[in-house]
Amino acid sequence: MMNTLKFAFIGCGRIASRHARILACISQAQLVAVCDLDPEKAQALAQESGVSWYTDFQEMLEKEETDVVEILTPSGTHGKVALEVMRRFNKHVLVEKPITLPLPEAYEMVEEARRRGLYLITVVQNRFNLPVVKLRGALEARRFGKLILGSARLYWCRRQDYYDADSWRGTWAMDGGVLANQACHYVDMLQWMMGPVRSVFAMSNRSLINMEAEDTIVAVLKFQSGALGTIEATVCARPKDLEGSLTIIGEKGTVELGGFAMNKINLWNFEGPLPEDQMVKDRYYENPPDVYGFGHHQYLQKVVEYIMSNGSTMPYGLALYEEGVKPLEIIQAAYESVERGEEVIFPFTPEKSRLGKG
Repeated sequence: MMNTLKFAFIGCGRIASRHARILACISQAQLVAVCDLDPEKAQALAQESGVSWYTDFQEMLEKEETDVVEILTPSGTHGKVALEVMRRFNKHVLVEKPITLPLPEAYEMVEEARRRGLYLITVVQNRFNLPVVKLRGALEARRFGKLILGSARLYWCRRQDYYDADSWRGTWAMDGGVLANQACHYVDMLQWMMGPVRSVFAMSNRSLINMEAEDTIVAVLKFQSGALGTIEATVCARPKDLEGSLTIIGEKGTVELGGFAMNKINLWNFEGPLPEDQMVKDRYYENPPDVYGFGHHQYLQKVVEYIMSNGSTMPYGLALYEEGVKPLEIIQAAYESVERGEEVIFPFTPEKSRLGKG
């Protein structure tokens, strides 16, 4: 069994710096090299981390001894890069959300990883927020009884300068709109709590931002359990971010997580309260302060433990293989529904959705 898991980064944007600082705090992980098409970004992160830098990831992976490749590039490039990393270099892949944009490409990534015996993991760090962990535990303990309604809401503020900063932002080919970008974690959380989806109906607008994709979207979901769900997402909240929240309503209780990103417990009410309920409200009300991001730190630690154990530990909370595709299926169904003007029933093949197309 290996003693240290060696990481390489493809993409050196803002999120890469956070990942690098977190890996530096994990004893069994080591960042060995970084790559970006922009040499200034690659060199800056390399100097900050004390590692080698490249502008060609093929050259990096030919020269450096690595175990895991993190893909931190624009969303529309995730699939192409991941497939080459697996096929040519036979490396495990950790990819920032979403797993990719075209749905067929996501299925291809999963098939390739499984065929080669590689791990393919999508980063969905909010699953490790303390309030989320407690909510999931209550669901698994069947405290909600029959699930009735799940609601995800993202009301954030992004202005034109955010989209103008990079040419790929807000484009269908590389990014998508608020649903595929900012709300991707909320889509994942809703399906993780409520279960498999039966259908999606959605409407969207481009209200304030000059870009290809939408800045505001609403969607109604039917789950296989018979429960309903809603997603409301916008980057048009003004003058500042309002909330990122999740509400689960069941026949025996209701929980609402709020804050900026589902990191606080706003409501924790159940019929037949248990002694530990007050402890949950007091001790797990909010994520503890963490300069590197609490959820990301916990998620990357779990990734390292899982791969180091060669998959013998429980992958609980990790979006492994198909688990990383599930939110993309919902996102693509929503965009397909917008274009068709009708409900999209699962399973489906995206035909009119523009996400992931040039």
